[in-house]
Amino acid sequence: MLYDDLARALTDAAFELDVRSADLAQLTDEQLGELLPAAHRVDHIEATPATSRAALAIRRAADERRPRATADACRRLFEALVERSRNSGLGVDLLPGVAALARCTDPWPDLSGPARALAESLLERKSVAHPYSLFLVAGLGDDETQRAVAERLGEGPVAQAEIEVLTGFGPAERFVMTELDLVNTYVEPESTPEVWRRLADLPAYVDFARRALEAAADRADGIGSGEIPYRSDKAFTAREVAVLGQAARVALLRDEDWLPDVYGRLLPGVAVAPTPARTVPSQALLYELVRAAKEFPTPEAVTAIRTARSVTRHAGVPKQLDKLLKKVEAALAQRTEVALRLPRLGFDDEGVLRRPVGDGCTAVVMVTGTAELTWEKDGRPLRGVPAPVRREHGDLVKELRDLVKRVNLQLATLARALEGGLPVDTVHRFDRWRTELAEHPLARPVVGRLIWEIETVPGVWRTVLPATEDLPDAPDDASVRLWHPIRADAETVRVWRDRLVDAQLGQPFKQAFREIYRLTPAEEETRLHSHRFAAHLVHYRRMRGLFRARGWTSRLLGPWDGGDGDEATRTLVADGWRARFSHAFVDWADDDPVASTDRVRFDQRVGGRWREAPLAEVPPLVFSEAMRDVDLFVGVTSIAADPDWSEQGPARAYWERAGFADLTETAEARRDALSRILPRLKIADRCTLLDRFLVVRGDLRTYRIHLGSANILMDPDDSYLCIVPSRGRTPAAKIFLPFEDDRLSLILSKAMLLAADSEISDGSIRAQITGGVRHPRF
Repeated sequence: MLYDDLARALTDAAFELDVRSADLAQLTDEQLGELLPAAHRVDHIEATPATSRAALAIRRAADERRPRATADACRRLFEALVERSRNSGLGVDLLPGVAALARCTDPWPDLSGPARALAESLLERKSVAHPYSLFLVAGLGDDETQRAVAERLGEGPVAQAEIEVLTGFGPAERFVMTELDLVNTYVEPESTPEVWRRLADLPAYVDFARRALEAAADRADGIGSGEIPYRSDKAFTAREVAVLGQAARVALLRDEDWLPDVYGRLLPGVAVAPTPARTVPSQALLYELVRAAKEFPTPEAVTAIRTARSVTRHAGVPKQLDKLLKKVEAALAQRTEVALRLPRLGFDDEGVLRRPVGDGCTAVVMVTGTAELTWEKDGRPLRGVPAPVRREHGDLVKELRDLVKRVNLQLATLARALEGGLPVDTVHRFDRWRTELAEHPLARPVVGRLIWEIETVPGVWRTVLPATEDLPDAPDDASVRLWHPIRADAETVRVWRDRLVDAQLGQPFKQAFREIYRLTPAEEETRLHSHRFAAHLVHYRRMRGLFRARGWTSRLLGPWDGGDGDEATRTLVADGWRARFSHAFVDWADDDPVASTDRVRFDQRVGGRWREAPLAEVPPLVFSEAMRDVDLFVGVTSIAADPDWSEQGPARAYWERAGFADLTETAEARRDALSRILPRLKIADRCTLLDRFLVVRGDLRTYRIHLGSANILMDPDDSYLCIVPSRGRTPAAKIFLPFEDDRLSLILSKAMLLAADSEISDGSIRAQITGGVRHPRF
């Protein structure tokens, strides 16, 4: 029996058990709880390899499964932790003991002795890794032990105030606090949002969060006014920084209405010294508050961060804030419920802001597709900034240019947030949507170019494009959602695509031309996973950058232990579904890591845990949006789309095969767009659209441009033509595109060039065309 073998392996050094081949899933939660105390008694320095492996396997299984423990097992576990604390110079982890108490099947045993010993042992050390677990354990000892722990944890008025709140908590509330210790170890990062939600459901802690943050803002104000003596980076203790970070996360998660004012005071207050010194009251608190905003961002928090960045005089802070701010804005785009909240910033109903400057000059900031700054004098437009304004009002010019950047960032964030709502089928109330989005002077240019569905009467949805038509009448509480092609028939999709192209209306993200991914017969057969995007070779750094941009998380791969493979994951539909995309490190090519792609799986959260789900059970919208992301990862980063690829071997064979393969859904959407764009171009009579290629007839040769990779073959011998686009140049920028797509733009740019091949002046391109030089790969 596995339980008996494991129990013997933990205590009998002579017993040989290869735990690596054992399936610990056979153990019940109760059996795992019985084995855990002995596993924690194992001294890995003195133990045999077999015993050490058995102990580690049991402890890892306990971390994953959270076993149940009897009162006797809890007592033995605490005694084992005391023994480890006395014999180890590294201290002891309280979390297993606290977890056992939380799932104890019996009334708690008397743990006063072990609790006092553990608390005293940890208090002797310089740092406390798990403060809330320590406070809970100290409460099991005696009053003197709890007072000693409270004194250690209460460094600073804010930390002392938190201790007062904790003292009034019962066991259930204290266990919620101990989950913060687990969050801070990063052992289980996916549980972080749930932990913060449980903390945000404790009224006493929510009240404390407000008091703590307001007290911190008052202290920052006092430092700024000179009422409180200034010491660089000493405004808050390390414990206060941690507590205020937690308070900020609770308030940001709840989107408290009082928080914008507090954040607006506190962040700039800790970012600039009250003296001319290039120091700050607290770098630690500034960065902690920004990191809190990255986890639960709000538009107002972004504004406060930008203000702090603008006022600080510290040399290194702006650069660090810029890095963090990019992450905050990217996260805001995923928090749809608050990202849609835009300030008006002084713009009128038409999206125009005017500022008189100097003698007869006016600065005009207008929001159409984007925000643009122009200048007028006596009502006449000027080509640039008037010289007197540049000389005498430089600060105002900079302020207005910063405003333009800020508005454009907000518009980009709004577009990302709206697109982020597609997989979850976000629904808005008609009255709020109309006021805060469709008629908002800043949001209108983004919202107006998207297709919406309005439930004008129950069960009846009317589709509308606000930029080209009036909004219909509907009840204030009517539902509004973004139109998605997966809910429409092919003819409706065709009509919308034609309408956008005819109106020359580009969308802020791909909607009408959005790819649709439905389950294939092969995926129905494999049942639990898809190989649709497997066996590709990709530029790994580029793909990982796209992971972050699209809200996927993954570990860094490389030639080190544990770096050979990973699953990138994205959680969708309010944590209800999760997509997993497997990929593995392959090798280096010219100092650029190359990875291979593998299968895609889906999990459903059931009873608080993830369960792998058959593909047929995944909601079609969730499946389509997740597979669209994976298609993007592969299509953009595949080495097959690298015109300058020169490596040989298996990677070379893949490059030749995949560079001209059948089209994916993304490339099919690109083909559909080309079918509408080409007839409008002056080179239309030289172009023919085939299944996989755009054929371009030049004066010297005929060319086939692959619609997936943009690679080019030349007739009549299928020789390869290498054209590497110039860095930083936007190909075919003057051609209307109904959506942003660098590959589509590149294909059109190559088509325009090759249609007039007799006029090409680039020597390397012309030599390949005329046959004087063949590309070295062919």
